[in-house]
Amino acid sequence: MGFAVAEAAAKKGFKVTLVAGPVALKTPKGVERIDVVSAREMFAAVQEAVNEDGDDVVFIATAAVADFRPKRKADKKLKKGEMTTTLELVKNPDILKSVKRKSGTLVKVGFAAETNDLLKEAARKCREKGLAFIVANDVTKAGAGFGKDTNIVTFLTAEGEMKPLELMSKRLVAKKIIDFIVSRR
Repeated sequence: MGFAVAEAAAKKGFKVTLVAGPVALKTPKGVERIDVVSAREMFAAVQEAVNEDGDDVVFIATAAVADFRPKRKADKKLKKGEMTTTLELVKNPDILKSVKRKSGTLVKVGFAAETNDLLKEAARKCREKGLAFIVANDVTKAGAGFGKDTNIVTFLTAEGEMKPLELMSKRLVAKKIIDFIVSRR
């Protein structure tokens, strides 16, 4: 979804920086890509990107990194006999919630992939993360969610406005997201 949104924004004439984890997808035409491996790398890359010179920045987080990471990183391969049965975890930063600009306008948009209480959970995330709007999708629906070229989403604004969309390609969803952002400016 992130690559489709980056492509749609670039086609609309926006300067686009795509911060991506390890994927085999091609960078869309006209998009600057920053590859990262860890959540902390992604956090740093996002903070740097949103604080580049410019008056207005729209930050769209299409997917969340893992909420937790191992407390200790092994410096070598762990053999079966060396492993413990306890894995200690620490929280990763909530990139969407904590991203801020030093100056200028920042519009934040997020996604909520849910399996139950879609609109309630999306509204909560929208409030707690300080979003202009959230793109909510019930990943249990046929044709929606991960590993598909289609999605079914509802836009939910901070003011409570809802705009449900029917099943469509992720590219068309991405175009509608960018059009919705432009229409609200």
